[in-house]
Amino acid sequence: MSSAQAVTQSNFDAEVLKSTDPVLVDFWADWCGPCKMIAPIVDKIAEQYKGRLKVAKLDTDANPNLAAQYDVSGIPCLILFKGGAPVDRIVGYVPEKYLSAMVEKHLAAA
Repeated sequence: MSSAQAVTQSNFDAEVLKSTDPVLVDFWADWCGPCKMIAPIVDKIAEQYKGRLKVAKLDTDANPNLAAQYDVSGIPCLILFKGGAPVDRIVGYVPEKYLSAMVEKHLAAA
């Protein structure tokens, strides 16, 4: 069971842009091999930072307008939002330590 919350075009504004906590959004697609590889790392980050960071998953095939709006041209694309604005991103598969470092950098600056 994923700890990340599924978001769509209809709830993106409420769940991501209006969130009081930072939100890590995993832009992914079902056919994407690297997306499947990074999914367990995203879930682990969601558990590790529960209460300090919200983690969401957005299917780019089902929500192409949001993917285009945030210039997602390669997936997986993990974008960290703070105060309703994207502040950092990682594109492609990365080991857990790189994703943790990005999250830590922004949580420490909170």
